[in-house]
Amino acid sequence: MKNLMTWFPVIGVGLLLTLFAIALLRPTEGGGDPIIGQRVSDLDLPLEAVSFTQAGFAPDVLEGPYLLNVWASWCPPCRIEHPYFEYLSDQGVPIYGIIYKDEEADAARFLDQLGNPFAGLAADRDGRAGFELGVTGPPETFIVDADGVIRARWRGAVTDIVWIQRFAEPWAEAGGQPISWPEVQ
Repeated sequence: MKNLMTWFPVIGVGLLLTLFAIALLRPTEGGGDPIIGQRVSDLDLPLEAVSFTQAGFAPDVLEGPYLLNVWASWCPPCRIEHPYFEYLSDQGVPIYGIIYKDEEADAARFLDQLGNPFAGLAADRDGRAGFELGVTGPPETFIVDADGVIRARWRGAVTDIVWIQRFAEPWAEAGGQPISWPEVQ
């Protein structure tokens, strides 16, 4: 009996840890991401105009499907994903960019060097729009469907592999046209 009493706290802690693990790892609708399924128009996205471009946008009035990309010139993964956004833009995918906590001059230089795949740009100087979207840091990309509902999110650089594994299906479900990737030699 004394041996059982010695192990009781260990068993109790083990059971609690198991319950916590089950609760945290249990799949939920939308992959557990609370932003999935929300309408962009319901979010308070305090975006500002960008002075170096004529093409601004207001996410609550855009017609989808489209990609919404939160990026910054100081963000190394944003440089990694940029060629893929150029390719997607060339394929006809509308991409709207939110410049996150960045200087406009730096963002303009970034786009001058690498090209501008964005159909429209807006600035999030103080990070409030990012907060509304649940952004943890750039880059983050969202698929928004024709009804303005967020269907998918990716935290990190979007690459062809990420597109194929994580975005192709939600993009098709959102009504987006198929993307053809060039064959690798």
